[in-house]
Amino acid sequence: MYHLEDPIDSVSGIGEKLAKAYAALGVFTVRDLLFYVPRTYISYPAFVDAPPTERDDGPIALRLRVSEAAQNKKARIMITVLNAFAGDISIELIWFRSAYIKSMLKVGSEYVFYGKLIAISDHKYKMEQPDVYSVSDYESLRESLQPVYSLTRGLSSNRIKKAVRQVMDDTDIKEYLPEKLMEKRKLYGIVKALWHIHFPEDISDLTAARDRLAYDELLYFFFMSRMAREGTSATPNTYELKSDLQVKAVRDGLPFSLTEGQSACLRDCFLDFEGEYVTQRLIQGDVGCGKTIIAFLCMTYFVENGYQAAIMAPTEILANQHKNTFEEYIKNFDLPYEVVLLTGSMSAREKREAYERIASDKPCYVVGTHALIQKKPQYNNLGLVITDEQHRFGVKQRDEFSKKGSDPFTIVMSATPIPRTLSMILYGDMLISVIGDVPSGRVPRKNVVIDEKKRGWAYGVILDEVRHGHQAYVICPMVEESEKTEAADVQTYSAAIRDFYKGEVSVGMLHGRMSAEEKDRVMQSFLNKDIDVLVSTTVVEVGVNIKNATVMLVEDANRFGLAQLHQLRGRIGRGDEASVCIFVDKKKDGKKSKRLEILAASNDGFYIAEEDLKLRGPGDFFGIRQSGDFSFRIADIYQDAALLQAASEDVKDIFEDDNKDLLDFMENQKQILYSNL
Repeated sequence: MYHLEDPIDSVSGIGEKLAKAYAALGVFTVRDLLFYVPRTYISYPAFVDAPPTERDDGPIALRLRVSEAAQNKKARIMITVLNAFAGDISIELIWFRSAYIKSMLKVGSEYVFYGKLIAISDHKYKMEQPDVYSVSDYESLRESLQPVYSLTRGLSSNRIKKAVRQVMDDTDIKEYLPEKLMEKRKLYGIVKALWHIHFPEDISDLTAARDRLAYDELLYFFFMSRMAREGTSATPNTYELKSDLQVKAVRDGLPFSLTEGQSACLRDCFLDFEGEYVTQRLIQGDVGCGKTIIAFLCMTYFVENGYQAAIMAPTEILANQHKNTFEEYIKNFDLPYEVVLLTGSMSAREKREAYERIASDKPCYVVGTHALIQKKPQYNNLGLVITDEQHRFGVKQRDEFSKKGSDPFTIVMSATPIPRTLSMILYGDMLISVIGDVPSGRVPRKNVVIDEKKRGWAYGVILDEVRHGHQAYVICPMVEESEKTEAADVQTYSAAIRDFYKGEVSVGMLHGRMSAEEKDRVMQSFLNKDIDVLVSTTVVEVGVNIKNATVMLVEDANRFGLAQLHQLRGRIGRGDEASVCIFVDKKKDGKKSKRLEILAASNDGFYIAEEDLKLRGPGDFFGIRQSGDFSFRIADIYQDAALLQAASEDVKDIFEDDNKDLLDFMENQKQILYSNL
């Protein structure tokens, strides 16, 4: 019998080598395995006995009789080759680094080979790395949807599927939601939901399983948000904020004028600071709208009056960017304060010095990452805490940040444009300010949607910009090549684009499986202009302000949600140079993508978010979701708007009814699944 907290290598068949592969996917325990949900699903087609005369570019299932033995050939790498025939049509089947295939295929037996069939001539085809099934096994596969997981080297979807089946059959998984809530919302039980998220029989089955898991996340999110607010909503404001001379000096001396949106937001914040109670405020503003100067002015108000003010960023390089920006303002305006930086990668000596400065009674700006909420930093008179890119932090982390002081004012900043209807639900009693404009002088970003035929033009645009001293991003949906999909991946693409530019362009690579130190090192190289073209996954969605980046090429743009694409393109056009974002539309049917047309027509993030909400349907979790929103693993604030409303209402009822049993139950169970939120 397995337990949820058992390490992954306790599962039969998973040794040290496989455990390391699972660790690369963030799977360390049996619980992690069960909640490592598929990224999409396959409905296998009926097999055919010969290549069809008309077919698309997708994989097919081909039934062939093996008439001769497969051969292992040693070239640069080991390849296994089987020559087969369908009538007079020759089909060459090829596997790489799979010598075991030779002994698996028995002469005289029939098998179904599933993969992409490539035409060499009218009577000759090849199929590389096909999956092999007995006819009966393939027929059983067709009875239900088959999971496809995000993979790393050494793991296949079949291997993960086998491990999940094994632990599902032999793990004691207890239901943790109250029965009355499941009945009220018509939700699957947790065991049924986990089984059918991995092994759904049909679309309706999959939808119900996913709804249960998404509801759990949302319920926990609202529960933790409410717990964080309990007892703080009416905290008297005891801060003595009497002087604003330095704030006015900075604002009046800026080389630019604040926009109307920035001015209104700053006014909201200062009314909070002068009000009767301590408040929490969300500042929502599109990428590049100028939230950082608002943060600095608010922090300066507290520092000027003898308090500490702290800002927490999701990455070290973003924290360093804030530090450098703040120090530049301090120097330009001759302010008598220092910026204290605290990040995880600092040396023990550097951290010790930072702790001492934070613990002193000198007013200062504190800038850092998650390190700001660890046990060692002991703040002295902390009056304001700001969380930058708040959806990258969980409710628990933001709550811990606030508790570092004695009821400090809280500001959270977000560049994720969220429709007002959803904001009202997500943020409850939190005050909201929206910066709806952008600083003057910004050259509007040009957006272009192209198909495969214009790829050469896009590469030419990148080369031209690099020759003019600028830089470019290329965004791919995957980290590494997959046998199951043709989606562009960072590793293959980086090598290919290096070859294409033949050394004229320096190419860097960035993806989420790198360590924080590796990612920061690559981004620093890009910032230093040592890299001309950065090939990356969506990890750059929240990143540094690189004004020299003027081009972004998004491969397989159809695989992303609109709001996420808008976030991504916000990485360019941050200076006074013209910029262009190129979206590659790979739809096979020849029809233009409605999503991409909307994106190309507008740079307004809030308009994009509203249109995204209208377009979304229950099937969108097949490849399109807003990755990263509020740290949710499964739930999506756009797609799950109805579940969002339901979970919000349920938590409100639990608290307002003062249902002690349910409150205790939720408090005791809150760490069962989503301890990272």
